[in-house]
Parts: sequence; C-alpha cells; structure tokens
Amino acid sequence: MNLIINLFSFMANIKSAQKKLRQDLKQTKLNLLYRNHYKKAMKVFLAKPSQKLLQSASSLIDKAVTHKVIEKNKAARLKSRLSAKLKK
Repeated sequence: MNLIINLFSFMANIKSAQKKLRQDLKQTKLNLLYRNHYKKAMKVFLAKPSQKLLQSASSLIDKAVTHKVIEKNKAARLKSRLSAKLKK
C-alpha cells in the first residue's frame, strides 16, 4: 500500500502523465490482488495439504502468470514445491 500512496505524491502537470499515474495505480492494485490471492491459497494449502487445495492454489498461481504478476518459471517452481508437500 505504501507504493500506492507514493504514486499520488508525484502528481504530474501534464494530462497524459496524470492518466499514466491513474493507470499505474489501477494496475498496481490488480497486481497486489492477484499476488495476495495466490499467496493466501498457498498458506492455506501448507497449513492443511489436500488435493482440492492444491488444485485451487495451482489455479490461482496460473491466473497470476496469465496477468503477468509472476513469471511462468516461478509458477512452475511453486507448484512443484506444493505438489511435493502433498506427496509427503
């Protein structure tokens, strides 16, 4: 949330720069939303591993990749670690 507040402290004079700040703020909120969703799903899964929670977490990780919040290699690594936890 600190980043969001910092964006408004640098309000621009030029109309296109103001629009860019608005767009950046909106995109930052969406990125935080997707990031928080997959991290919360991972925490829930790690607390009590099950196949259903693994599918849910994997789905949210894939959505984060689709929206370019995380890289696909990181997503593969996270899903691999989660599935390894399930096998234990």
